[in-house]
Amino acid sequence: MAPRASWKGYLKLSLVTCPVRLYPATSSASRIGFNQLHKDTHNRINLKPVDPELGLVERKDLVRGYEYESKKYVIIEDEDLAAVKIESNHTLNIEAFVDADEVEPIYLDAPYYLAPDGAMAEETFAVLREALGRSGKVAVARLVLSSRERVVTIGAKDKGMFVQTLRNPSEVRAASTYFDDIPDVEPDADMLQMAEQLIAQKTVAFDPKDYEDRYEVALLAMIKEKLKGHKPIIAAEPERGNVVNLMDALKASLADQKPPAKSRRKPAAKKPAAAKGAKSAKTEKAPARSASGGGRRKATK
Repeated sequence: MAPRASWKGYLKLSLVTCPVRLYPATSSASRIGFNQLHKDTHNRINLKPVDPELGLVERKDLVRGYEYESKKYVIIEDEDLAAVKIESNHTLNIEAFVDADEVEPIYLDAPYYLAPDGAMAEETFAVLREALGRSGKVAVARLVLSSRERVVTIGAKDKGMFVQTLRNPSEVRAASTYFDDIPDVEPDADMLQMAEQLIAQKTVAFDPKDYEDRYEVALLAMIKEKLKGHKPIIAAEPERGNVVNLMDALKASLADQKPPAKSRRKPAAKKPAAAKGAKSAKTEKAPARSASGGGRRKATK
């Protein structure tokens, strides 16, 4: 069964239109979540609406209110919202094209997939997708989601398109608020070179599968142990090391020749026969050392 679309409408470029469906590209369904229970009964707590004067009220009696002054509201009815009709209610009208790297990551919000709505739309959709992919750019358009108009970017992805909603500039805090007080510092040339070497040493091809949520995994393991009636496993704190300054930290980091996480997954190379023989020889000597050690311990007593 096909997933349910979040939005249905038309993708429009100049005089060309195409019926499309919009689907959420991510899901939080697999995340571990907790419910609030009473500590004695373990019954799940229900959150119910409360009026300061009337006490508990029914949800069917609730209406929307916009606070235009402190504690003063204007009531917004369903028909009021329906009367607010703009093109982006049902049309993704492409207004411009920009280079993808011109869109700062801080403005990127929720991701969606865009697919053709029906067999009749497939040819037009394919033409727009291929043209968009070959241009190396993303389209800028608008659409209404959850009663709010959002500016979005649209890019080609596989056999479909990828839509990213953008945050409104009023939602993005100015970096100057946090960065203006940082003093201008000229980095030490040697330390800068070592930092660059450290970056080059740890550079790998990005694969999201290499970076699982370790807290989520540990949380699930703890829950499984609790279900078995066992005490939770307490993980040890990571070692912090004894490096006391930046130069020592950089030198110690470069001296550590451990490969990146992706490389560590490769199977270890087979040891030569000589090495195996040496290992066997050491193994044969082990009992003698153990016996000697045992003799010393007995003599001490």
